Formats: sequence, structure tokens, C-alpha cells
Amino acid sequence: MNSIVVHYKELALKGRNRPWFTQVLVRNLRTAMSGLGILGVRSVMGRIEIELGPDTSWTDVRDRIGRVFGIANFSHAGRGPHDFADLASAILADLGDRHPESFRVSARRADKRFPFTSPQIEREVGGLIKEAKGWRVDLDDPALTIHVEMLGDHAFYFFGKEPGAGGLPTGTGGRVACLLSGGIDSPVAAYRMMRRGCFVLLIHFHSYPILSRASQEKVREIAALLTRHQLQSRLALVPFGELQQKVLLAVPARLRVVIYRRLMFRIADTLARKWHARALVTGEVVGQVASQTLENLTNIAEASTMEVLRPLVGMDKDEITAEAGRIGTLPISNIPDQDCCQLFTPRHPATRVRRDDVARAEEALPVAEMVDAAVAATAVEDFRFPVLQCAAGRTKN
Repeated sequence: MNSIVVHYKELALKGRNRPWFTQVLVRNLRTAMSGLGILGVRSVMGRIEIELGPDTSWTDVRDRIGRVFGIANFSHAGRGPHDFADLASAILADLGDRHPESFRVSARRADKRFPFTSPQIEREVGGLIKEAKGWRVDLDDPALTIHVEMLGDHAFYFFGKEPGAGGLPTGTGGRVACLLSGGIDSPVAAYRMMRRGCFVLLIHFHSYPILSRASQEKVREIAALLTRHQLQSRLALVPFGELQQKVLLAVPARLRVVIYRRLMFRIADTLARKWHARALVTGEVVGQVASQTLENLTNIAEASTMEVLRPLVGMDKDEITAEAGRIGTLPISNIPDQDCCQLFTPRHPATRVRRDDVARAEEALPVAEMVDAAVAATAVEDFRFPVLQCAAGRTKN
């Protein structure tokens, strides 16, 4: 068995745009499979075939394909001819030492011009396998299902399906920029947007040298992990400590959290536009903390000139934590660090800030100068997969 058959689901609903979505998925699979000795990746009649080389490890391939968005399921498969006897012989040769209590053949015709119906294929191929093995046929609850797919000039066969990551291929949904902390929520928000086909620019605000570099190291690990799905990522590290000190001296304590967040949104907006992103993404959840009441969320979002997307807005902490565990970011997020959000935070922040209060508070600050200074001091790091490390050299934005 020297092929992998990749099936997609949502892409099939894209009508005239489906060839473009499929082309992007093929490109992403080629990138993800780099270095594994793959002989080819091609679109074949509503599915994608990955041709394995003689030294390609199925385990390594399975691990990488499972993280590529746009895939419903995939299978380690063999190629066989249309002739039923020869096809059954190929299947029998690849069954190995399997001895199931029962089995069935499940057939599909990708090419409807094939002269036999799917039930006829199942009976003919299944009968030959039963004759050779003596296994019991069970159409309702078989211990082994042998899948057969008839294409134009050959057939695929495989013995199981691996779940894919779902969603849409990375690169089909445009660019967005995610405000990424070292916490639990924002990495999940970034992942969800990646799963919808978006390239996600990651923006992290830190307070070094006032605080340690711990939060930066955490987000680098998170960026590397998320790049396994996105295949390439850009991480912008924004120094925010000096801006917080200016806010501390000029803004009443109860308003500081909202002013901090509005500054972050202005800076992220500027960086996002330089990267040609169309929206900001946050891990905000209604009512989770003081800055996330409806009133405060509205006042904070007004600081940005672009759309603000909140993929987690209606979830609770347990749901978000469970998803973070599933995608692998939770252990990193749980590492103790000194986050800028905890620096100079008042004990009793306002939960329902009014617009006129925000306007008066910002009149005391050189907001435009603060934003320009933060953008100029931002460091940018690029990540690639399958090379899971920061690209050599760190550049200034």
C-alpha cells in the first residue's frame, strides 16, 4: 500500500470555486509533507492522492496530515485494477495477518460510467474475499470494513479512515491578526480562525524589561505549535510596559484596563494593516473579566478601524480549556509567567465605562505618539513548518 487517499467535505460544497480550494489544499499538503520522501500529491476525481515513497513512514505522514485543515478524513490505501479478481487479489495481499470475526466491502464509484453499481462491486469483490478467507459477512456491524473506490482507470482500497482536522484550507479565508497572550483563551481563538482558512498574524504585548521574558518565550512555543496547522506564521512582539507607565500616571485607576486595551487595539490595527489583514481576532468572552462586559467590549473595539472577531465570545472557561487541551496549547498556557495584563492593573477596574469617560482619559495621553512608538519598536519573528523553529534572524517591523 503506497498511497494515501484524502477526502474533503466542506470543499465539495464550493461549486465553481471548488477547484481553487482543492488547489490550495494540494499545495498545503505538499508543504506539510516536505522531507518525508513523498513522490507526489495530486487531485483525483473528488479526492486527493498522496503517493508514498519507498522509505516514507506512514506514522510520520499520518501525524502531519492530521493537522492540515480542509480534510474530512484520510486513509492508507492501495491501488488496484478494475478487474474484480485482480482487485480482490491485491486486497488479499495487503490484508496481512488480519483475522476479523466479520467483514464487509463498502464500494463507491467516483466515475459513474463504470458498468457495475456499487452493490454489485461489493458482492463481487466481497464474494471473492469470503471464498479466500472464509470470513463471515456482516453488513450492519462488521469488525472490518474494506473500502473500495472505483476511479476512471484504477481503484483504491483501504481498511479504515483517520479523522482529519476539518475546516477550510489555510489561505482560503484571507488574513486576520490575533492579539495573543500567554493565557488559555487567545491561542484557541487563533486556532479557530486558522481552521476557517485564515492566515493569522500573531501579536503579543509584553512588558520586558519591566517584567521577565517569560511571556515572550511562551508565545513563541504557542506560535510554533500553531504553525504546525498554519504552516507559516508571523509573531509580532510589541513592548508595552512604557505605555502602561504613561497610562498609570495620567489615567484614573478604574479606567486603566479599558485604556490599556484600546491602546493595544490601535497598535494591533496598525500592524494588521501593514500585513494586509482584514480583521482583528481576540479571545474575549462576555462577562469573563472586568474588561469583557458588553459596555467595555464595545468601547474597546471602537479603538480599531477594522472588524473585531471574537470566536470564543459565547463559550465558558471549561469549554475553552477543554479545546486548548485538545489542540495542545494548554500545557504551554499553564506555565507561570509575568504577563503585561497583570502589570499596573487596578484592584477594582470599572465594569461599565462610559464613552465620555474614555474620551476624557485619552485627552491626557499622546495616543498617536504612543502607538507610533510601539509599532516602531515591535520585533517580528517568522515561523515555518516543517522546520519548527524561528527563522534565522529577528527583524524589526
